[in-house]
Amino acid sequence: MIRAPIRPRGRVTTESRYLMARWSRIWLYCISDGVPKRSLVVALIVGTILNLINQGDALVAGSRLSILKLILTFAVPYAVATYGAVSYRLRASSERNTEDRR
Repeated sequence: MIRAPIRPRGRVTTESRYLMARWSRIWLYCISDGVPKRSLVVALIVGTILNLINQGDALVAGSRLSILKLILTFAVPYAVATYGAVSYRLRASSERNTEDRR
């Protein structure tokens, strides 16, 4: 069995500082500059289309809809749109920092 090295508690390493800063930046990008609004618009449009494709027969027949499918049909496009916006901003920020160092 391979054991991970034990680090003393309360000690913050350079790696953990970098990870905390990166996660802070990710969360900041998730909630700033119109990302939630754009992601919501994408989720409403794409989610409606996907819901009609996936549960259209149940809607037409008037039978019961799957609530889990309904929630996931809107949540997945929201998550994908948010991921795309955040990853773009992280890359742009990284490239900007690289150019500033030159």
